[in-house]
Amino acid sequence: MDRPVSTTSGSPSPGSPTADPSGAAPTAGKPHPPLPVVAVVGLGTMGTGIAEVLLRSGREVIGIDIDPAAAERAGEHLRASADRAVERRRITEQQRRDLLSRFRAGTDPADAAPADLVIEVVPEEYDLKLSVLTALDSVVRPDAILATGTNALPVTRLAAETARPERVVGLHFFHPVPAMRLVEVVSSVLTSPDAVERVTELARDLGKEPVSAGDRPGFIADGLLFGYLNRAAAMYEARYATREDIDAAMRLGCGLPMGPLELLDLIGIDTARAVLEAMYERSRDRLHAPTPILGQLAEAGMTGRKAGRGFYTYSGTGPDATAVPDPATDGGNDAGGDAGAGRTTGARPVETVGVVGSGTMASGIAEVFAKAGFPVILVARSEEKANTARGRIAKSLNRSVDRGRMSAEDRDTALARIVPTDTLESLAGVDLAVEAIAEDLTVKQELFRALDKVCRTGAVLATTTSSLPVVACARATSRPQDVIGMHFFNPAPAMKLVEVVRTVLTGDEAHATVHEVCARVRKHPVDCGDRAGFIVNALLFPYLNDAVKMVQEHYATPDAVDTAMKLGGGYPMGPFELLDVVGLDVSLAIEETLHREFRDPSLAPAPLLRQLVEAGCLGRKTGRGFREYTGASA
Repeated sequence: MDRPVSTTSGSPSPGSPTADPSGAAPTAGKPHPPLPVVAVVGLGTMGTGIAEVLLRSGREVIGIDIDPAAAERAGEHLRASADRAVERRRITEQQRRDLLSRFRAGTDPADAAPADLVIEVVPEEYDLKLSVLTALDSVVRPDAILATGTNALPVTRLAAETARPERVVGLHFFHPVPAMRLVEVVSSVLTSPDAVERVTELARDLGKEPVSAGDRPGFIADGLLFGYLNRAAAMYEARYATREDIDAAMRLGCGLPMGPLELLDLIGIDTARAVLEAMYERSRDRLHAPTPILGQLAEAGMTGRKAGRGFYTYSGTGPDATAVPDPATDGGNDAGGDAGAGRTTGARPVETVGVVGSGTMASGIAEVFAKAGFPVILVARSEEKANTARGRIAKSLNRSVDRGRMSAEDRDTALARIVPTDTLESLAGVDLAVEAIAEDLTVKQELFRALDKVCRTGAVLATTTSSLPVVACARATSRPQDVIGMHFFNPAPAMKLVEVVRTVLTGDEAHATVHEVCARVRKHPVDCGDRAGFIVNALLFPYLNDAVKMVQEHYATPDAVDTAMKLGGGYPMGPFELLDVVGLDVSLAIEETLHREFRDPSLAPAPLLRQLVEAGCLGRKTGRGFREYTGASA
């Protein structure tokens, strides 16, 4: 231990709550907790958080840091946390004194001698971690367990260079430790089952959810998360979309608590780059090769919130810093300059909207426009299908009334604005025609040729495709400047996001018109170019595909992966839950499209996904996908 220890491994979660987690009462007096004496080496943010949850559980904690100031800061934090708990009447004054009496801090590794378990959480550098573990070899008891808090370095290699590799495990907590429930318990081929069992029991005793993981880059949560973050940084670096649009797309389109670039700033650009470098060194997967902008930002000292500037500029520094607008750049793009298509003026007036299609998406989009006050002409292939679609909208509006979200009068008014028909000629006078039919390019092109003949000059023609080239629809018309993508998300009445897809032929007026319409229907538009996946699917489906590969390689179960991403990443659904909801056939088609366009081997659909589709296991809609369901549409 030849250098100060003040930072930690372990990545902040996008779902980290902001509420003060210090209120849980310590369980003083708990009889014989497993591993009752624990040493924590490295008293930065992560190490202090681990010490706090250990103290609450009734254990004796020995804090060790070669930097006396770090040890003092840890003690101050623990005292302040305990004081807040007393003020909020969550613990008594006697419990506060008892908790603090069980913590002592020092600078000498020899202080760890009495420990049953030692957890190192020093910076994510192999040589430093190895020096800590080997220094502990001559200090701790032969039966003591040594745990590394790494989230990317090889546990097996670290263990092999110690005197007792069978006693070395990975114990990856997530930040902030008192609030986050996930702990990845990482075993190597050298780890004894007893050591794994004992630290797993400890994690449960701390109120955590332990997930078993093998020794591979990033384990489960970070193995999936950092590939996604790296792709998002590359998307921004290519100036495909602004930082704000990328982040808004993933928050609103996927329900994530933070966008990827916001999260990179929270984790720390330098930390993210180091984790990716460590993962790439082991995997040699292009997915893990840090995109150059991460290195450029790190070398410039723009490491995120802690430095006051990263992808965004912040007021103040540290985890509580807040992003501030930067009018000197386009959309505030600190890191990459003039990203994205930008906003334009010159919108055309839109009074009447046509929607073509009769499925769930078409019905939802028609409902959105009708509720916003637009007269809507809903065109289907037959009068029966058109009326069925209108009936579906009526049921949706009724549910809104039942839930108190709208009045019966507003429901009746909105429904009266929708006119079902089976003739395209009815769209002759609309100002905006939105196509929402099957995801088949030939069928869409045929429809756009028909709309070109029917719709008036100046009408904007929009496609809701999620993966097909918008320009191919535009070239089927004589007015490609008026054709644009409006990718709504399902269910359209509830989802706030619309990806506005501008082709190289789309005119400024059509683009501005769609932005204005999105504002009127209370949707959040994000600009992106006309390439496969746009923003959301281009980031979401490679992540889902990577999760399938993880299961395919027998590294983890679907349940373990879903648990890791929900508890460690703050995701509303795990990847396998989401795949079964989306439909495995739909997911496969999107992944095939991404692979064809980008020709990146890492985007090739996982064979397991293809096999399930070929077997007819398509997810909830068939009653079986990665899991089995009761009923075909469970």
